[in-house]
Amino acid sequence: MALRTALPALPRAFAARQRLSTRASSAHLEEDGDARPDTRSARGAFDGMPGRDSTAGTDPGSSRAALVDCARRGMGREALGHFSAARRHGERVDGAMLSCALKACGAMPGGCRAVGEQLHCLCVKCGLDRADVGVGTALVDAYTKCGGVEDGRLVFEEMPQRNVGTWTSLLAGYAQGGAHLEAMSLFFRMRAEGIWPNPFTFTSALSAAASQGALDLGWRLHAQTVKFGCRSTVFVCNSLMNMYSKCGLVEEAKAVFCGMENRDMVSWNTLMAGLLLNGCEVEALQLFHDSRSSMAKLSQSTYSTVIKLCANLKQLALARQLHSCVLKQGFSSDGNVMTAIMDAYSKCGELDDAFNIFLLMPGSQSIVSWTAMIGGCIQNGDIPLAASLFSRMREDNVKPNEFTYSTMLTTSLPILPPQIHAQIIKTNYQHAPSVGTALLSSYSKLGSTEEALSIFKTIDQKDVVAWSAMLSCYSQAGDCDGATNVFIKMSMQGMKPNEFTISSVIDACAGPTAGVDQGRQFHAVSIKYRYQDAVCVGSALVSMYARKGSIDSARSVFERQTERDLVSWNSMLSGYAQHGYSKEAIDTFQQMEAAGVEMDGVTFLAVIIGCTHAGLVQEGQRYFDSMVRDHNISPTMEHYACMVDLYSRAGKLDETMNLIGGMPFSAGAMVWRTLLGACRVHKNVELGKLAAEKLLLLEPLDSATYVLLSNIYAAAGKWKERDEVRKLMDSKKVKKEAGSSWIQIKNKVHSFIASDKSHPLSDQIYAKLEAMTARLKRNGYCPNTSFVLHDMAEEQKEAMLVTHSERLALAFGLIATPPGTPLQIVKNLRVCGDCHAVMKMVSAVEDREIIMRDCSRFHHFKSGACSCGDFW
Repeated sequence: MALRTALPALPRAFAARQRLSTRASSAHLEEDGDARPDTRSARGAFDGMPGRDSTAGTDPGSSRAALVDCARRGMGREALGHFSAARRHGERVDGAMLSCALKACGAMPGGCRAVGEQLHCLCVKCGLDRADVGVGTALVDAYTKCGGVEDGRLVFEEMPQRNVGTWTSLLAGYAQGGAHLEAMSLFFRMRAEGIWPNPFTFTSALSAAASQGALDLGWRLHAQTVKFGCRSTVFVCNSLMNMYSKCGLVEEAKAVFCGMENRDMVSWNTLMAGLLLNGCEVEALQLFHDSRSSMAKLSQSTYSTVIKLCANLKQLALARQLHSCVLKQGFSSDGNVMTAIMDAYSKCGELDDAFNIFLLMPGSQSIVSWTAMIGGCIQNGDIPLAASLFSRMREDNVKPNEFTYSTMLTTSLPILPPQIHAQIIKTNYQHAPSVGTALLSSYSKLGSTEEALSIFKTIDQKDVVAWSAMLSCYSQAGDCDGATNVFIKMSMQGMKPNEFTISSVIDACAGPTAGVDQGRQFHAVSIKYRYQDAVCVGSALVSMYARKGSIDSARSVFERQTERDLVSWNSMLSGYAQHGYSKEAIDTFQQMEAAGVEMDGVTFLAVIIGCTHAGLVQEGQRYFDSMVRDHNISPTMEHYACMVDLYSRAGKLDETMNLIGGMPFSAGAMVWRTLLGACRVHKNVELGKLAAEKLLLLEPLDSATYVLLSNIYAAAGKWKERDEVRKLMDSKKVKKEAGSSWIQIKNKVHSFIASDKSHPLSDQIYAKLEAMTARLKRNGYCPNTSFVLHDMAEEQKEAMLVTHSERLALAFGLIATPPGTPLQIVKNLRVCGDCHAVMKMVSAVEDREIIMRDCSRFHHFKSGACSCGDFW
């Protein structure tokens, strides 16, 4: 058996052709059948051909006929055996024989590159690589199917003439190899050269458009399928459905399906997969039931798709039925189907069943099944088993891929990201976008912004998901400037944001140091990209406006939302609660009940906070009881702290202690700190001392505990005890957090501390303070010096009140903005009672709306009144 090859000398002008031909000649077989040393792999392929010996003694014509028949039926090895027999009988090689042989080469599993290069060599010798379009096309097709799409491109470019088959072969090679941009570019070039596409051309072009999400191109291709009479071709319609589904236009995919005169099993599978991809699981399941009358026997692909539906819908009973059908159909050895069943059991909470299936499929275990099993363990909270499987997989020489690493990085254990990171570097996956993004997110959850940024910089070809993850990292850290800079860089690189990108940067604008104007700018960006109606963007906007003091803007966005999820409702409810709009918070809660929204712990926490800020003790208790009794939600430490705040603010300290004593777990620092703050308001020294002792055991270095206790002693006139607390702070080297306030004017934040004179406009600020205080006194203001917890003269106490940080910020705002401009001030501690009274009076005297955010809530001062009703 031998291929007679002798490479002729080629002109130097055809360098690309020479390179391919030279490579082919290095693998040729001599006429006497002795293989050269570097062609053993190719010789082995021929030696194993069953048709090689069976053709001995047959006439050349029968070998040719057998070659054509086997090539047509996709029997690659047999066809090449007949080709070899025809060559041994001395039959002259023509274009038809070479085309069949090349087709057979591409039909072999994984292709046979070495044999293909020998055939290319023979084509060059016979002069058919250029003279015969069919042979050239077969060469292009063979190279693309053997993984050499660039070599196929070289053959393509050297062809003097090409037909639609030539273009389609190369286009299909690019599409199948993931080079979708090249595929689309080639399609445009083909049309520019006047070549009419055929149905196979459209299939490859639509595949490329689907993979890139190129909807505009998809629409144009759809129009051309109609123009060129391919609208009734089943596999073209299947490709159209696939394209529309991957571009998110599931209604268009359904319209194509409904317009098909004939459908095959792929048609049903494609639409089901499209519905699944776009979150229409129930509709996809209904389509499956409708398909049963049209499909006598389900394929493995159908089973895989429907079982994925069961996983997403948590339909355990149907998943078990389909598992039974799979076993009856004899598909138990199909790795894809069994992996889908395993995944369905995992998502339905049946981890043991999933693990048993995994153990029973050793012959079909792949990296996909290993990854699915690891993911199932993580979803069901069995992190140790996931880590054990990950180690065992590597012991069995199964190499993790990007999905395996991404799955492992979803675990919440702080120790895992650094260890997985080391494995990623070892296997050279750190530059893969999916792995880099997962690693970035893991470090982000640990609060390691710098580490996340360094990983972000190493990611090759950053996609929108990677950019969004980096933005989310800055958002979690409250770094609005960092998030803004990343968004600007992303835009400069031509990357279009998606709804999650926009929502992340809006979340960052809700940070304490960010100005509300920045949030408004990104609100405009969301409108520009038409994402303002996306649920995640709407929820982020509601939360941002509420946290920045613009509760009316938050309400406006919320009311315009056409679709709301639990996050949207909770954001609005929490906003009302933090702003002291208790009636609106309760109304929103009742709207949620009427709409049948399934509530969670955050919902009840928000409505109880709303009750707390209005002193609605009975209503708050009723919501707490309903949460436990009617919604089966177990109270957390935050819920109990909120109930302690509810009772203690209202002066019900005995009920507060009974609640703490009845908690199912030990009270944490949050509970005792809340009680300590209430004791300060109600001047309960003994209970305050108890709360402080509990707090110091839990957090001995928390300065707030010492300050609150010393203030309680000072308010009661116990100066000796107060001094002892201060001395204890000094001995333990605990530093008191300085009270500070800040106000943003013209995109610049101005910060102040008490008695601060560092501001460039300090003289004007203090002059305004003096004039403002004198005017207020003429209107009945009398300084409440009881809020100065120092043993000093009344005049000194009054002077200290005037220079509190919030008043400095207020005075600066009054001189730095035009009359009537609303002012927004933020303070890191609780606003003092005297400053609260001053803010109310200034809002009336200066005719200003003043919004102040302290450490516990918002205060809206307008026309001499505050939204808190003096209860805070």
